Formats: sequence, C-alpha cells, structure tokens
Amino acid sequence: MLYNEKYMRRALELAAHGMGNTSPNPMVGAVIVGPDGRIIGEGYHRRCGEGHAEVNAVASVKDKSLLKDSTMYVTLEPCSHYGKTPPCAKLIIDSGIPRVVVGATDPFPEVSGRGIHMLRDAGIEVVDGVLAQESVALNRRFMTAHTQARPFVTLKWAQSADDFMDSDRPGGVPHRFSGHLGSTLVHRLRSLHDAILIGSGTALADNPRLDCRLWPGRSPRPVVVDRSHKLDLRQLRMQSPIILDSPDVPTLLKDLYTRGITSVLVEGGSQMLQSFIDSGLWDIARVEVSPEHLAGHGRIPAPIITLHPDSITQIGKNKIFNYTNNYLA
Repeated sequence: MLYNEKYMRRALELAAHGMGNTSPNPMVGAVIVGPDGRIIGEGYHRRCGEGHAEVNAVASVKDKSLLKDSTMYVTLEPCSHYGKTPPCAKLIIDSGIPRVVVGATDPFPEVSGRGIHMLRDAGIEVVDGVLAQESVALNRRFMTAHTQARPFVTLKWAQSADDFMDSDRPGGVPHRFSGHLGSTLVHRLRSLHDAILIGSGTALADNPRLDCRLWPGRSPRPVVVDRSHKLDLRQLRMQSPIILDSPDVPTLLKDLYTRGITSVLVEGGSQMLQSFIDSGLWDIARVEVSPEHLAGHGRIPAPIITLHPDSITQIGKNKIFNYTNNYLA
C-alpha cells in the first residue's frame, strides 16, 4: 500500500542519520503512526551501545495511550535477543502496539526471522518486505557481512591517467594525485568502515596514520598484513593496529569477520588490491584518476578492473570512477 511506503521512506530517512556511528549494528529508523494517520513518534539508532530505533520512537510519543491503536514502521526486523539492550520485539509487545510494518528481515543469526515470529506469536499484525530493497541497500555493509560471513570490502586507490600508482621521483616520496577535497572525501570514506587494510610494504614505505583527521568521524581500526614479520610496531604512526599474516584473501576476510569487523577499506598497494580483485571478494571500488601522465617516470602499475564503472564523478581536475561487484551495493 502506498501509505506504507510513505511512512517507511520517512523511517529510512531517519535511519540514515546514524551513518558512520552504529557499526557493527545496522542503521535503523522507526516511525509510529497514530489512528488518525499522524506521526506521533520517531526515532533512529544513533550509535552502537545506545537505544535502538524502536526504543527511541516509543520514548518520543507524548501520549502513550495512543500506542494501542498505532502502527510502527521500522526499516529492519526488531531484534529478539538480549545484547547491549533488551529485545525491541518485547518492547513493542509491552507497549501494546497492534501493528508493525517491517522493511527487511535481519540476516544476523540471533535475529533472522525470530523478531517477526515473536511479534506474531503475541498477536501483533506484521507486514514485512515494504521497501525491502531500499532498506537492504542502506545497510549493505551489515547485510553483506552477515549473509556472506565476511566484511564488506571497499577498494580505494588513486592513479595517473596512464595507469600508474606511483612514480620514480627521487627521495622515495609517494606521488600524490589527490587534492585537499579528494583527501577529505577519502577520510569520510574511512569513517564509514570498521577497519582499514594495508600491507607491510605500504606501512614501511609510507608509515601512514590511517585515521580520519580531515573528517569528524570515527577512525577505522588499522589492519596490516605482515606475512614476513618485517614490522616494528614501535615505529608505526597508526594507533593500535591489528597485525595479520593471513596467507590469502578468503582467510584474511574470515579472520577479520571473526574479530567482529563488518566492513574494511583496502588502501594497500597495487599487489594487494589486485589480489582482492582477482579473488572476486570485493564489493565496491573507488578509483581516483588524475589527468597527469607519468610516462617514463611511472613506477607502480595500477590494479586492473575489467568491469564498467557505475558512475563517474568530477572532483576538481580528477575523476572518481565507482565500480560495484555486489548486488547489495
């Protein structure tokens, strides 16, 4: 029904306000509509460890007597287990709300379908699958992690117009292709991931901080693959890195997932990036291409993606090519 979609779109708008703050939880929005069709309560999950969307929506209703004749619209199936907060399905039951409209089913094993069953067993009318595609797309990182048992993988690099990632300039200083705006957008991208991944070669050559100092978001956890055990942690500028020696991409991603990491931004060198591309275990890629040609000074060839870009964005003189390798993305 059209009015179901109307209120669910509002719930999706609310859910998006939690972007960058809720992981490893999903972004969720909730809207409560009274018997006369007016919205009487709204809420969203602001950050991990705090009240869920349903809790905040119920708390925002001034006249609680209206709840017994209301409908709750929630973008993701209400949780049914005790975690850092009590089950939202139980809260809805205890609040006396008789009807719930759900966007998408939660793939997390401790919830998946149980929240909806709990509501129905309590006599609550449940309509599910309303704007499910939009709800899944909003939480593509969370959905990918818990349906494929691996983190959502974003590949990111910058290159010259003639397909090089670095030049042979004297002094070993890395070649920079991005301007300040491009770098700021990269730091925003970092803030949307749980972890950021590089190899030991990049760590030794660049000693990067891998933080979000140009964007007011949460910095991802640094992860360094060091198969030959070359690194001296005392010399690294990054904070509290995870050091792994995983032999291949599938093992690496499994290791990260078991650590609770649901999304990872790969900023490693050409060899590492190509290994993800060749494995097929990646979801989106952001490739910044400068109009600069390095010609005979090109030192490191850029990775090769054979897919066509989904979109191309102009950032100053550079172009951002965006690729997708996951239908959820």
